[in-house]
Amino acid sequence: MESFFEKQLEEIAGEGRVLVQEELAGHTTFRVGGPADYYVRPQTPESLCRLVWYLKETERDFFVMGNGSNLLVSDLGYRGTVVDVSGLDEIRIEGTEIYAQAGALLSKAAQMALSAGLTGLEFASGIPGSIGGALVMNAGAYGSEMADVTREVILVGEDGTENSLSGSDMQFGYRTSICRKGKGVVSAARISLKPGDKTEIEEKMKELALKRKSRQPLEYPSAGSTFKRPEGYYAGKLIMDAGLPGYTIGGAQVSPKHCGFIINTGRATAADIYDLIMEVREKVGERFGVELEPEVCIIGDF
Repeated sequence: MESFFEKQLEEIAGEGRVLVQEELAGHTTFRVGGPADYYVRPQTPESLCRLVWYLKETERDFFVMGNGSNLLVSDLGYRGTVVDVSGLDEIRIEGTEIYAQAGALLSKAAQMALSAGLTGLEFASGIPGSIGGALVMNAGAYGSEMADVTREVILVGEDGTENSLSGSDMQFGYRTSICRKGKGVVSAARISLKPGDKTEIEEKMKELALKRKSRQPLEYPSAGSTFKRPEGYYAGKLIMDAGLPGYTIGGAQVSPKHCGFIINTGRATAADIYDLIMEVREKVGERFGVELEPEVCIIGDF
């Protein structure tokens, strides 16, 4: 029988847009994770605003998910509401800018930039996350990051209203932004690019794609780089020098191809991955006195 809370969520998000006890393994790139109490899929910025307000007003725990590419969710699941913004996926070209909603794929935005002859987003062409997640984490690769190209971000506040912040107001840092301090939910953004040569843009994307394919374990489920880069070091090099390439717990493994990645070899549980993250941190700390900080967001009880 539907609870009052569930009915309210459906009234906000629309019929069929609320799932109960939805397994999150099917929604994360690690391919692990237990059920969420509620899984809501708003389709418009207005419904996202109403949803954020209602969840805050009723003091319900929630987290916002895009492509699930930077998440490790507990096997026990999440005792709260997952807000899946993947339905907010509009992207459009506005002169030399791209307007993109939070659920739009970063890779798709990069491809649209290519089609429009706009340069500056090539670095993002192989990043599997959403625009919203990329802004929250200030995603980057190959020397560029979202802070370099973001002109405006539209955030939903606790009161359900939208606020516009400039890129400088987002307090971007290494894999962080104002959103990581609980200062709003990304609804959309405007990315500022420059006119460029399509052939050169495409060649740059192909070059970066070849680098990724040759250096990263793209054939396995993962969440990308598992650890942040410690100041003065590279996480993957520290892990390799600690003798951990191929180190395994259950179905989780330190990738022999790139030690900065922990991969699901096909039968990992979230607990396997979590335990391996903790063990790698401990061994690197013991060997080099460097504390590795997870880049992946860890959700639920472990």
